[in-house]
Amino acid sequence: MDGNTDSTDDARSLRAALRTELVAAMRSRRADAVAALRSALAAIDNAEAVVAPGTATGATNAHLAGTRIGVGSTEADRRALSIGDVRALLRAEIMDRRTEADRYDGLGQHEAAGRLRREAEVLDHHADG
Repeated sequence: MDGNTDSTDDARSLRAALRTELVAAMRSRRADAVAALRSALAAIDNAEAVVAPGTATGATNAHLAGTRIGVGSTEADRRALSIGDVRALLRAEIMDRRTEADRYDGLGQHEAAGRLRREAEVLDHHADG
């Protein structure tokens, strides 16, 4: 295995850990943790998305130009993220929450600020390994 494959495997392991923690947070009804973990997993999913190519490849349908048919024809390849990519996304999620928490404190919305800080704490231990 090369370093890139190991990094991708580490990223998959981190995603699995986030999903496991999400299930545990849902079971224990920790709303702040659920919100943070769902948001982080969505950010990872979005980062893996690729731009649809201009033309379809593979078998096409004679009735509709550029369409594909068969099993998997609606699936798009996803970009493989490295562990560094995933951790950078988590750090961005944490930074966004802390920045907004500071803004909410400035507006006197201390309860909302506290919620965002708790969400940041949930993600914090995953961001740096």
